[in-house]
Amino acid sequence: MRVRRIRRDPRRKRKRRERADHAGEMVRIRILLLLHLIFPTDALPEVVKLGGLFEKLDDDREMAFRYAVDRINADDSVLPNSRLKATIERLKPQSSFYAAKSVCSLVGEGVFALFGPSSVSSSALVRSTASALHLPHLESHWDLERGAPRTPFTVSLFPRSLGTAIYHLVKSKSWKSFTIIYEEAEELMKLQELMKLRNQNNVKISLQQYTVDFQYNKILKDIRKKGETNIVLEVPTSRIKDVLTEAQKAGMLTEYHNYLVTSLDFHTLDLSTFQHSRSNISAFRIVSPDPQYFGRESRIRGESRFGLGGNSIFGRKENSLKKEMPITTETALLIDAVHLYARALHNVSAAQTVIARSVSCDSPSLWPYGSDLIDAIKKVRLKGLTGEVQVDDRGQRSHFTLDLLELKTKGIVKVGEWDPKNGLVFLRNYSRDFSEAKDNLQNITLRVTSIESRPYTMRKVNGDKFQGNQKYEGFCVDLIHEICERLHCKYEYRLVGDKHYGKKHDNGSWDGMIGEVINREVDLAIADLTITLEREEVVDFTMPFMNLGISILFKKPIKSSPKLFSFLAPFSFEVWVYMATAYLGVSLLLFVLARFSPYEWVSPHPCNPKTEYLENTFSLLNSFWFTIGSLMQQGSDIAPKATSTRTVAALWWFFTLIMISSYTANLAAFLTAERMKSPIESADDLARQSEIQYGCVESGSTRAFFEDSQLQPYKRMWTVMQTTQPSVFTKNNGQGIDRVKKGNFAFLMESTTIEYYTERDCDLTQIGGLLDSKGYGIATPPGSPYRALISSEILKLQEDGVLHMLKEKWWKNVENCKDDDKKPTSASELGLPNVGGVFVVLLAGLGMAAIVAVFEFIWRTKKIPRDERRMVLLEMTHELQDICKCRGSSRPAPNYLNGDITPGSTDNDFVLHSTASFNTVSSRDFLS
Repeated sequence: MRVRRIRRDPRRKRKRRERADHAGEMVRIRILLLLHLIFPTDALPEVVKLGGLFEKLDDDREMAFRYAVDRINADDSVLPNSRLKATIERLKPQSSFYAAKSVCSLVGEGVFALFGPSSVSSSALVRSTASALHLPHLESHWDLERGAPRTPFTVSLFPRSLGTAIYHLVKSKSWKSFTIIYEEAEELMKLQELMKLRNQNNVKISLQQYTVDFQYNKILKDIRKKGETNIVLEVPTSRIKDVLTEAQKAGMLTEYHNYLVTSLDFHTLDLSTFQHSRSNISAFRIVSPDPQYFGRESRIRGESRFGLGGNSIFGRKENSLKKEMPITTETALLIDAVHLYARALHNVSAAQTVIARSVSCDSPSLWPYGSDLIDAIKKVRLKGLTGEVQVDDRGQRSHFTLDLLELKTKGIVKVGEWDPKNGLVFLRNYSRDFSEAKDNLQNITLRVTSIESRPYTMRKVNGDKFQGNQKYEGFCVDLIHEICERLHCKYEYRLVGDKHYGKKHDNGSWDGMIGEVINREVDLAIADLTITLEREEVVDFTMPFMNLGISILFKKPIKSSPKLFSFLAPFSFEVWVYMATAYLGVSLLLFVLARFSPYEWVSPHPCNPKTEYLENTFSLLNSFWFTIGSLMQQGSDIAPKATSTRTVAALWWFFTLIMISSYTANLAAFLTAERMKSPIESADDLARQSEIQYGCVESGSTRAFFEDSQLQPYKRMWTVMQTTQPSVFTKNNGQGIDRVKKGNFAFLMESTTIEYYTERDCDLTQIGGLLDSKGYGIATPPGSPYRALISSEILKLQEDGVLHMLKEKWWKNVENCKDDDKKPTSASELGLPNVGGVFVVLLAGLGMAAIVAVFEFIWRTKKIPRDERRMVLLEMTHELQDICKCRGSSRPAPNYLNGDITPGSTDNDFVLHSTASFNTVSSRDFLS
């Protein structure tokens, strides 16, 4: 039988030996703990070593570390029976070998914890070593490896939520774009939260990296060309003053520029040079403002230690400071880290005995108290130099408060707070900020732009003789003068270069006054500048100083001459037809009823009731005569006798009373008021027709209104205006008004401007009401600190009635239109054109009556036998001769009327005979 030899692995053998050594070590520790329980001694050794890892330029941190150790030793409430000892190791930069050697040296000396270093590369090595040996490790700098898993034995006191605080601050400022200036790409990890604004709010974010070839002056000039005013400085603290100095040289420290410094050491800088720059420079601070300074103190024994000015968090008061210097964030965090560890060690020693024991980087043995100390650190709550200090289960700073700082004329001032629970809270005092802005305004000269437009801004007739603001006059000139006089500031008034209000181009740029405001070429733009949504997105407007709307300017229609038959105007044609029909109907009905009723048949001789003949006065002609006399309010010589005919007459009289009264009342209005008929009365009329052209200014808010409107009449009008050739868009209001005066053109413009021109030109008029409602405002650059001030003054001017007086001054015309062009306020005299038709009717009626008389004469003459009369023409001539003789009311009867009468008969005989003959003839005619 063959025996197989098994070859043993030397590595397994070594591992078993290490496990055995570890087990033996644990047994020895238990034995020592048991002995401490049986024979009680101090829970901590007399000297507790703390290892500090610092680099070449970390002198301040090393002194702060030693100072913190000394302060713990001086505090009897913490570790009363033990004394901390600072063991320092200096690291060589960019040398992992020396870093590992220094860490292992400290571990071999039996330190209870490791503090530092500040460099990223060395910190990663220390973190891994501490985790392998279960040795507590405390950091006080920003950890770039945020996404990497945390080691369980490393505690970081640096606020990892700083990026979130910066994100909330930028979001509260409502920046639409900003530029980040940085040096090291790794530092952008701090601004990961800020980058979310690019996708969340469509914020435009630009990155500019500092290099040897592209230094700060070139970076800032490039930013200025792009028009960016919001800048985030992710640069070392020592470089912040350099950046601000270059910005001051480039003219980028104005009131419209905002700088956000991400460094927590902003408060340590001397920025007195930039206190009056008017720029908004803000940053966060975690160091508590009370113990803000520490200094070097000279003791009698010559020992160099750190002391805190004011009340110390460690229970002692140090007032003898020879030199004060601002404390940096990492220095304060390091002091808080030492104090946090000391408190945790104190708590652990109260529950168990901690003995001094060294471990080796080459040995697999672990430090036995690491886990207990880390758990104790997470339970400690204290008030340190950086506020409330508390660590979560992941070993990260959880509870803290960041102070929001701003650089004011009085220095760095706290204006708000941020914490992970409540977010950003501003502590601003509105009245104080308002007062500061007003004080700043008194030291500058506002640059004001406008556009030439009556009556808002106009050049004086002899303006060339004046200088500066004296060249111009108008409503806006007086308004800005009143505002600046009340604010006690100066202003420089000028006209816009391209003579445009402001229009957005396809590439996103703006021209005109809006473009100058966006580019910060001016501080204010004041004119008949309408507040619109598109403009509000790029500039800030004050409250409106004038409310108005779009209306239609049109040439006043020519007064129409009164028609010849204008007296018929009170009634419509249908009414006249119905009245004529009623007249005929009533006359015929009256004739029929009078014939039918027996009470209308009476004796022709009332004294002889037994007559053989009855007479009815309502013949057909008399019926028409009766109704027409009643209609004309004149009556007649006949009257109805029967109840039926009287009923008809009464109703007819009532009818004529109402109709004549209505006619008389309406006739007065038609004859005294001259009506002017316009071809259009509203925007709907303008949209429905095609004969009259209409347009507006090519780059104003009126064009934008029609372009963006969703209402059907306005959309149709916009389509027509776009397709009309030649173009109906004008460069300014003056060109549009000139086209209106030429006729057949309607100009769409603001109602206030229409009011101004119609007050001065009697040929122009406003058609219809307002198409929309809007206001004129003063445009300021985005984030201007003066907008609130100017809005407040506009409100005061409105309450004081100054705005009304200014409008009366520039709108009311002293030379009004002529009286005959104005609407009559009372009844005026009537001219011949008003009543000429009545004369025509009278003359026509007279002529018709004369013609009827001629026909009557001819008809009567024709009935006489030919042998008893002369020729018709001779009879007419004879009658005319008798008329011209102007004799009395009687004359001899012609012999052809009665054969018994001779030409020699007297007049009296003629009268008697004529009367008898008349009665005889009348009776015969009646019976016939």
